[in-house]
Amino acid sequence: MLKTRPYPKRQTNQPCAFCETGLVPDYKEAKSLRSYLTDKGKIVPRTRSGVCLTHQRALTLAVKRARYLAMLPYVSLAR
Repeated sequence: MLKTRPYPKRQTNQPCAFCETGLVPDYKEAKSLRSYLTDKGKIVPRTRSGVCLTHQRALTLAVKRARYLAMLPYVSLAR
C-alpha cells in the first residue's frame, strides 16, 4: 500500500501581530477579535493568521470569553 506524503509545513515570514505591538488579546476588544474569526464564526488557525502559539492560546481564550458575554456570536448565519 502506498504511503501518503504529509503536506509540507508552510513557514510564515510575517511575525506575530501581538508580539510586534506588545499587546495581549483581550475579550473586551471584540472588534479586534473579529479579524481572527471566519465568516461563519470559527476561530482562524495559527497557520492562516500568523499568530504565535502563546498568543493563539490567549486569542482562543479571549474569543471564548467574548462569546460567553455575547460580545461575539457563537455561530454566524452568513451563507
